[in-house]
Amino acid sequence: MTPTDIRKRRTKIVATLGPASSSEAVISELITSGVNVFRLNFSHGTHEQHSTNAKTVRDLSRKHNRHVGILGDLQGPKIRIGELQTETLQLVNAESLILTVDKSTADSTQGRIHVAYPDLPNSVGEGDTLLLDDGLIRLKVLSVSGNDVACEVTQAGLLKSRKGLNRLGGGLSADAITEKDLEDLQVIIDLDLEYVAVSFPCCGDDLLPVKKALSKVNSATKIIAKIERAEAVETEEKVKELIDAADGVMVARGDLGVEIGDAQLISIQKRIIRLSRQANKPVITATQMMESMIHNPVPTRAEVFDVANAVLDGTDAVMLSGETASGKFPAKVVQAMAETALGAEKHPMMKQSSYRVDRVFDEINESVAMSAMYAANHVSNVTAIICLTESGVTPLLTSRLSSILPIFGISPHLATCRRMALYRGVIPIYYDVMADEGDLWAKAMALIVERGALQPGERVAITSGDLHGKGGSTNTLKILQFNPQ
Repeated sequence: MTPTDIRKRRTKIVATLGPASSSEAVISELITSGVNVFRLNFSHGTHEQHSTNAKTVRDLSRKHNRHVGILGDLQGPKIRIGELQTETLQLVNAESLILTVDKSTADSTQGRIHVAYPDLPNSVGEGDTLLLDDGLIRLKVLSVSGNDVACEVTQAGLLKSRKGLNRLGGGLSADAITEKDLEDLQVIIDLDLEYVAVSFPCCGDDLLPVKKALSKVNSATKIIAKIERAEAVETEEKVKELIDAADGVMVARGDLGVEIGDAQLISIQKRIIRLSRQANKPVITATQMMESMIHNPVPTRAEVFDVANAVLDGTDAVMLSGETASGKFPAKVVQAMAETALGAEKHPMMKQSSYRVDRVFDEINESVAMSAMYAANHVSNVTAIICLTESGVTPLLTSRLSSILPIFGISPHLATCRRMALYRGVIPIYYDVMADEGDLWAKAMALIVERGALQPGERVAITSGDLHGKGGSTNTLKILQFNPQ
């Protein structure tokens, strides 16, 4: 993938770092292949490993002159089985199995598997379906007695230690933020990461401990709420509540699909993306997007269509998990995802949008952002939008309307540039145009001329504010023609 292609692609790519992608050589290749945000998964690895990876990303981003964000993903209260007595355990259909919360009596060789969730016997009943390892293994609850839950295997599979446990339909939940999460959050704060993902929240209040911790140290880290519980999507109002409480959301399709069923997941994904865009929040679509490429050098046609569907829905970013963390072809899968996104973005529906035409805007910066995008889509020969921004809010607002035009977010703050790396269609540029003497608008245009996005005679729409150094002050829109002297 060429640098030109990277700039043309509007949908962003989030890639998870892990054993297969922690070397400088691989991270460098991932950046040049088109990764916009790296995910550090705190469910695995040590604090030292995550710190090293974060430093490597920062160093290589500067080397390649790319603004790349970093997202720290908290483990959250995922309910898991404990350690097995053997490396793997083959479960067969109709086999009897005991799930026990009493670790002292657990012995997987005798069909007794420990579950690190003390409330399990009180949370399930006869006839319930339990799912292990993201639904690959299914159990039917036969009875509950004391600390034990007797089950029958209804879908066989190979079980490993520490795999997740869900109940079909939801209903298994623990405190939203664990002690481990708070320890990991401190590392995220110390590393000054752009985003922190909160796992398994059911409602807006579940985000409060993270908000308080960030506020206490005046951290600029933004919160991504991972929507992955059945309780969080019971009604549209509940989805809206979680979106409103966060700075962005992730459609975490693994656990969510397990709890509500894959057939229901299709419409839920579309709803979350739609509501997130309406709320001016970035949204990431995640889990098993190109899962086959963990082992294979090319994706399946179904995976290509899955990624394309998310792009057409309007997602800001698509995420790779095991594909880059532990897969055999981390760079190839990024390239395949980038090509798929580019292909989907050629569809005519991606070019224009009637969204928000009937809205009344309370904020001046939002009205200017919408006006800029409308003008850019309808004024002849406009080839780009330029947002001079402190906080990155105006580029985000502008990106909520569909267009094929690039949005250049020019900011004097590196942190803002790295946050904008997640926003659909936004190309971050670090530059303090206000520090330069001379024509502000001419300098802004010169910056995108350098990137091959503006030719003589073409026009740009430029937004800015009167108050230098103050975020949210955008109040000016200009449409200018580039006429080099």
